[in-house]
Amino acid sequence: MSGTGVRCIEVAVRNVDALYNSMDPSPFREKDLNPQAEDFIVATARELPANVPWCLRIHVQEAPVPEAVEVVKQAVHNYFTDRRDIADLDFKRLMREGRLSLVIGLAFLSACMAIGTYLLPETGGAFTTFLRESLSIAGWVAMWQPMQTYLYDWWPIRRRRLVYDKLSRIPVELVATDPRPR
Repeated sequence: MSGTGVRCIEVAVRNVDALYNSMDPSPFREKDLNPQAEDFIVATARELPANVPWCLRIHVQEAPVPEAVEVVKQAVHNYFTDRRDIADLDFKRLMREGRLSLVIGLAFLSACMAIGTYLLPETGGAFTTFLRESLSIAGWVAMWQPMQTYLYDWWPIRRRRLVYDKLSRIPVELVATDPRPR
């Protein structure tokens, strides 16, 4: 933590190129981050309080050229902006699937309740009661997925989106470090 209350995510790499995914042929401003670097940055960010400012401090053993600083900032911001947008798409997909499963679940529950009410008489024997109760249970089990979606499944996606959003605007510093052991 710095003296200004800013919480810094500290990353150490040999050179600026080590930040990028070597398999990605895109220009530097649009390159994917190295998966290990991304995992470390995101995992550290998740541990930081959301209500304080963050910074990303990258310690580089081989001093970068001056124009590399701006390129790294843009690459980090672009990368996490893309991740935020993907999280938005994941959320929209989840809600669309939730709506569809809700319609299917309600239709199935309604059918089960109608069959149990109108086709299986109240005055039937134990087997009729068993069938009526089984239909009721089956109908409510069909509602499990929509309830799961709307009560629980969206939280992790929104949390991930908030972290990516904050990382998409994070101040980035490159600091040249002395590679020699002390």
